[in-house]
Amino acid sequence: MRYSKEHKQETHARIVKKASVKLREKGAHGIGVADLMKDAGLTHGGFYAHFDSREALVIEAFNFAMDRANERWRKVAEETAPEKRLATIVDGYLSAVHRDNPGQGCAIPALGAEIARESLKTRKAFSAKLEQMIDMMADQILDVPRKVARKQAMATVATMMGTIVMSRIAGNGELSEEILSAGRETVLGRAAAAKAPAKKAKVN
Repeated sequence: MRYSKEHKQETHARIVKKASVKLREKGAHGIGVADLMKDAGLTHGGFYAHFDSREALVIEAFNFAMDRANERWRKVAEETAPEKRLATIVDGYLSAVHRDNPGQGCAIPALGAEIARESLKTRKAFSAKLEQMIDMMADQILDVPRKVARKQAMATVATMMGTIVMSRIAGNGELSEEILSAGRETVLGRAAAAKAPAKKAKVN
């Protein structure tokens, strides 16, 4: 049976969406092509009608997940007062809901360690999306020069992602909650410190 171009595009998008969830839940090597296709309601044999390789699917699925994350941050920025945007993003990211739902969350804490060992092509694709996320975060850091905001955004994103990784390792008990709380305090405290005017030394 020959399907329309639109049907193929819809099927392709469904595979990518399903794969983006499963990869974040199971890891880049925790689930095979056959299982990914089965989860999308398709046979293993149809895989190469949509993707040149497993790597191609991983890259598309990761891009899909990262684009959704950036869209969520963009929506928060549009709906929140400028001075509250950073805190709102941080509180949402460093939350028990995000910790407990890796399949729906940020792809970098879920896949970052594995991707660091992948091919140059895969790492470049991830790096490009990470830079977009850093730039999006820098947009929310107000009242400082852009260069300072971008540097702070890098530290902020790194702290947020590390906090999520550690909180997931710790489970969902008291230690995990303490890790999330410490991450929030560190990120938002750093942001406040960056905005504060430098104190002038006293002249005796």
